Amino acid sequence: MTRYVALLRAVNLGSHKKIAMPDLRAVCAGLGHDDVRTYLQSGNVVFSTAEPVAEKVAHDLEEALTARLGLTTEVILRTTDQMRALVDGCPVEVSDPTKVSVLFLREAPAPGWLDGFDAGSFAPEELWTAGRDIYFHLPNGTGRAKLPPAVGRRLRTPATMRNWRTVTNLT
Repeated sequence: MTRYVALLRAVNLGSHKKIAMPDLRAVCAGLGHDDVRTYLQSGNVVFSTAEPVAEKVAHDLEEALTARLGLTTEVILRTTDQMRALVDGCPVEVSDPTKVSVLFLREAPAPGWLDGFDAGSFAPEELWTAGRDIYFHLPNGTGRAKLPPAVGRRLRTPATMRNWRTVTNLT
């Protein structure tokens, strides 16, 4: 069995793409996943499954959410081992978990995707890339941050961001 963390993109933000966590758990359990648990109201679900192909797990969950709940959203998937490695590899000292976030990408960005991008012009905000994940240090908070949206405009793959407290609680 593989333990996965599924991160739903852009759900329960304002009045659109609403999903109740009991419904999310029921959809996951209905797909045959075991030990299904949600975290917060922002579309985080952890479960175990015998399916070894992550892409199939994500696709099946997306399809089930649409079919059963009428919710169309992308699912970004990581194993719990990948999440632990992400936490262990954090490039910044985390003194305040609300000031560090991770942008989870569905696929790794194309080589050179940051060519010509001046991340330094967003100081004191900082970023570090690590495969399909991007760490952000946002000392003035996420709400007013300029760097994550600028990075997001350069990406050609679905992505979703979680703060450090959520990341560590999902591992």
